[in-house]
Amino acid sequence: MTFPFALLTALVISMVLIPVMMRFASQLGMLDMPDPRKIHASPVPRVGGIGIVVGALASILLWLPVKGWLPSFVFGSIVLLVFGAWDDRRELGHYVKFIGQFIAATAIVYWGGLWVVHLPLFSFEIPAAIGKPFTAIAIVGMINAMNHSDGLDGLAGGESLLSLGCLAYLGYAAGGADLLIIAGAVIGGVFGFLRYNTHPARVFMGDSGSQFLGFSLAVLAVLLTQQVNPGLSMAIPALILGLPIIDILAVLAQRVHGRMNWFRATKNHIHHRLLALGYRHYQAVIIIYAVQAVFVFSAIAFSYESDVLVLGAYALGCALVFALLAVAERRGWRVRHDNRIHGLSRLVSLPVARKLARMPFLVVQTTLPVYLLFTSLRIGSVPADSGAAAVMMVGLTLAGILLYKSSSFAPTLIRLGVFSTGALLIYLVRHAAPEVYPNLAPVTFVYFVVLAIAIGATISLDTDAAFRTTPLDYLLVALVVAAAALARGKTGGIDLGAVIMQLVVLFYGCELIVNRSNRRWVGLLSLASLLSALVVILRFTNG
Repeated sequence: MTFPFALLTALVISMVLIPVMMRFASQLGMLDMPDPRKIHASPVPRVGGIGIVVGALASILLWLPVKGWLPSFVFGSIVLLVFGAWDDRRELGHYVKFIGQFIAATAIVYWGGLWVVHLPLFSFEIPAAIGKPFTAIAIVGMINAMNHSDGLDGLAGGESLLSLGCLAYLGYAAGGADLLIIAGAVIGGVFGFLRYNTHPARVFMGDSGSQFLGFSLAVLAVLLTQQVNPGLSMAIPALILGLPIIDILAVLAQRVHGRMNWFRATKNHIHHRLLALGYRHYQAVIIIYAVQAVFVFSAIAFSYESDVLVLGAYALGCALVFALLAVAERRGWRVRHDNRIHGLSRLVSLPVARKLARMPFLVVQTTLPVYLLFTSLRIGSVPADSGAAAVMMVGLTLAGILLYKSSSFAPTLIRLGVFSTGALLIYLVRHAAPEVYPNLAPVTFVYFVVLAIAIGATISLDTDAAFRTTPLDYLLVALVVAAAALARGKTGGIDLGAVIMQLVVLFYGCELIVNRSNRRWVGLLSLASLLSALVVILRFTNG
């Protein structure tokens, strides 16, 4: 099962490349400067999209054969990367950007042969003379929808992650291996980016990232409904893609009604309106995540319903969002913020309770190294590709340990080495130890549930202002819950839902230890990761 590897490969490349690009952003002229319509008050590197695209494409090319429509997708992605990076450096006009977008869209349609044959509400196939131009225009529309939704830290990345998760699940349920791997690669690229984009963001994705995400979402939605599973409702992409579509349509309608320039940026997107109501940055992002999650879960629930029902559900959800906004704005409603300490936070501030509040994090610190070592010892024979991956993980972890005192990049190397090793072990314990896995499965499930609770408690009980709950935390929790709820069936002997849940919990556990622990605990985790990877290598050589 290559989905976890595709995700992991893109994640590692994205997380390594983005900090490097951030260092050169000023020399490249790729800084997002403040202006009246923007939220940030100081220049921010606009290079995150390069990490997303390079990570995703490298992973796709590694794990998929380049044939069929895939070359046109890679070509279109590179075109968008070039035009997007060019815009991030020089602020191109809208018409120049449209050229790049239409080149990418027409390539996937006319070269790749991927286009809409069945439209919602119509029972017959539409001719190519109509379907192909329609598909190209729709792809360009989604590119711009995602581009315009990139207005707050973590917003476009989080919305995309939810939609990609839905596409991956529906593709997995229909046996669409190619779709699943591509979605996994893009998810990994986005995950690596969000590590640096949580408010206050250290990097923006820029047009190079947002355009690629819109392109990927549109292409995968067409692939899912037209080729992988034509039995789905043809209207289901509306729910999968969700809020960005109606947001850009509503903004465009307002501009037309107000006789404004269609392409001139304004502050009337949903996230701008939430901020105007007094919501804080992270609150606005969480609200939009929640709405997008409702659309995405509705897509899974209504995937085989009639087009009328699906479009009705989408229209009802959109109408409710804009109605609530309009009522709040007309009545002058504003959020009131109270900075006083309440409830559990006040309790945790007491001296005795502070010691108890450290217990959940102690569970994370002590059990993760034990889990890595224990799991590595239960693995049988190791495939050749996994043995080679373990060698790379040894190198990452060892480099991080050796450079820990001298380089600020060392924690990133350790983070990548530990998480990669853990992800490999999660995969191998199912793939390489089928006789052991049935006995380990209940214990592993209980452990990850306990670990997830400990991680959540650590975040909730933390009183350090430098470690507050962020929108990414809520997004990770949502993904864990969704993965657990949707874990039905197996592909290649692997329960995909359980794998995703464990990957997310493991990722966040590693993040907590590396970010919050002292050198001793980080060293313990690094040593456990190093030894576990070495055990995997020994299993491979002995096998």
